[in-house]
Formats: sequence, C-alpha cells, structure tokens
Amino acid sequence: MNASDRTPADLLRSALASDPARPLVTYYDDATGERVELSVATFANWVAKTANLLQDGLSAEPGERVALLLPAHWQTAVWLVACSSVGVVADLGGDPAAADHVVAGPDRLEDGLACRGERLALSLAPLGRRFPAPPSGYDDYAVEVPTQGDVFAPYVPVDPDAPALAVGGTELTGAGLVERAREDGRRLGLAGGARLLSGRPWDTWDGVSAGLYAPLAAGAGVVLCRNLDRLPPEGLAKRVESERVTGTLV
Repeated sequence: MNASDRTPADLLRSALASDPARPLVTYYDDATGERVELSVATFANWVAKTANLLQDGLSAEPGERVALLLPAHWQTAVWLVACSSVGVVADLGGDPAAADHVVAGPDRLEDGLACRGERLALSLAPLGRRFPAPPSGYDDYAVEVPTQGDVFAPYVPVDPDAPALAVGGTELTGAGLVERAREDGRRLGLAGGARLLSGRPWDTWDGVSAGLYAPLAAGAGVVLCRNLDRLPPEGLAKRVESERVTGTLV
C-alpha cells in the first residue's frame, strides 16, 4: 500500500494497482454453507457500482450518514468502502432515526423504517440474490446495483479529515481510520500475501478492522467467517489449511 493513502477508497485503489487478481475477501457462512471469494478487482467493481448507487440513486452527499444495519458480511465490506468513496459516514449498526439513509439486512428491516431518508434492503442470501419482492418501505439492493456504472468518480473530492466511520462508540476520519488500520496490521503481523481468518462480529472497531481494514491496509487478504460457532474444530483446522491462512482471530 502507498504511504500517501488516506482513505479506505485510497487503499483499495492501491490494491487494485498492485495485484488486481489476488483474493481480497473470502467469505464463509457456516449456517448456510455459503462460500464467496472476491478478488481485488471483483471487490472494487462491487464498490464502484455501490458508490454510484449511493451518489446517484440515493443522492447521498459528503457528510451525510448511512446507517448500515448489517452483520459481518462481504456485502457489508463493499458498503463500507463505497461510503468512503462518496465521503458519507458509514454508521455501522447506527441509529436509523438519526441517519440520512439506511441499508438493512433481513433481520433489521423493521428497525430501519425509522429512517426518513432512502432505504435499501439486502437479502444477504447466497450469490447476492434479490428478495422475492422488495420489502415494504425499501428498494432491493440486488435489483438496483447491477445497472450502476463500473467506474466511480465522486462529484466532490473526499476530505480524508472528515468523519468516515462510526462503530461501537468509536468515530474515525478517513485518515484516522487508515492509520489505525495500519497499526492493527503491524500488531497482527500482517504483510503482503498474508491471509487472516476472522470470526469476530463487526460491532466494534477491533472486529471490523480484523475483518476488513487491517488486511486491506497491509496488502493482505481476509477469510471472513460468519456463524463460525457452527463449525466443528476439525472443520476450522481444515479451513485454515485449505485457505492458506497465516493468522486466526475467533
């Protein structure tokens, strides 16, 4: 990664320039058996489409807040970097009534209705499937995002010193987030080509850093596991071996 990177979107651009084909996020859900692997290029394409949806579809502007009522998931990771690309604050698990827009998973749809702004629903189903019908009060992300452009450019340059992320009582600017992610990467011993397996929830900075930001800042990859408690110990050992994991946080 480049020393000049000051936002998560900068980190992703550097990763894309360095090695677009390497795995960035490998996601497992041990409740459904789902496995999804996204290269840097594929992840960046999802981010670009989602950022365009934010900027043009939701008319989100820098400084606005987007409540992300979502668990640790590969699509949540996409949304976090898309928010930083536009310059809006990603409020992970935040109060939808205080947000300008809300993005909710299937378990938080009722909560998300407290937001008076635009609302998007994610099914979080395998392969990013859409809902059979959009939930009441929401547009379906899986319906809206495919038509968005594959290249994103913000209408207003993103200020790295503006708030970028709120999670678990911690609020960070883009630059502060990048610096803290780099520190976490060093503490975890991450370097280019490393593979960190994380089963931690994303309700604290430590969880979301391990599951996304620290590997991204270090030029590493993450094996993101949801419902890991359903996997027997021998299953975890096999996963560590098959995914060439170099470090584990559960």
